[in-house]
Amino acid sequence: MLTWVALLCAVAVLFAAARAGQREPVGDRTVGEVTRVGVAAGDPVPAYLRVAADELARLTDPTGPAPGTYALVSFSAYLTPQRVAATLGATPVSAVVARVPLPGRQTEIVRMAALRVPQDVVAGMAEVAARKDGEAADYRARAAAPAASADAELRRLYDTGARVAAEEAAAYRSACACVYAAVTRATSVALRGLAARPGVRAVDPAPEVSRLDRTVFTPPLPEQRDVARPPADAGLAPATPAGSAPAVADSSEAAPTVSDSSPGSAGSTPGGTPPSTAPTSPDAAGGGSPGAHR
Repeated sequence: MLTWVALLCAVAVLFAAARAGQREPVGDRTVGEVTRVGVAAGDPVPAYLRVAADELARLTDPTGPAPGTYALVSFSAYLTPQRVAATLGATPVSAVVARVPLPGRQTEIVRMAALRVPQDVVAGMAEVAARKDGEAADYRARAAAPAASADAELRRLYDTGARVAAEEAAAYRSACACVYAAVTRATSVALRGLAARPGVRAVDPAPEVSRLDRTVFTPPLPEQRDVARPPADAGLAPATPAGSAPAVADSSEAAPTVSDSSPGSAGSTPGGTPPSTAPTSPDAAGGGSPGAHR
């Protein structure tokens, strides 16, 4: 009897081990899923502002230990780090969104982590300035390469990229008025109070957001009044032949494109391919199935 019991136990253990070996590992089901909060390219900005205000009015606080709701706060103008602190007051901040507003230029839109304002914003700007210095040097090196020396249009594109990157670096190094949005997390009452503060254009609550690393924020730029669409970049337009009329710009508004972290040098495409647009970064979260917010 003891021999049979031992044999049955051994068979049961082997069967369980075999089943465990066949079981597929369970991964993170949220990988690849991206939530987008803000105004989409081509959408009307006034409609977005109305929808955000309606959602804020209906917002209720979540149950449980969650410390409030994430929200995208858009400003009416580009602000310095110190002005951001004054505008947001005591509202907890997770990140800010910034770009250097150079006239007639598409400039990179950067998202910087900022738990302490203005200290973290100033530090983040210094890091971006150092990266922009590297981008400017890379463009200058490409402009001096034999391929660009033999192609006037290619050299012009690289020279333009170098000038824009250098101007961005100088602006960020001076803690410029470049911040136009912030990501906050607060109670519904606090968010509604924030929406009424001077300088705040919109507070867009996003109760569905739980992971900032899986969220792309696309706030409207302060100058966007009608439709969110890319501007015509004067530095990247084809050179106008002598005696012909210059091209008419389509818009002065930039399309929102957000970068969570500092990418590599802009324009450093394999094989020295010229940049097709101004230094701009892709969505930080990459591809995947977009979650619907707006």
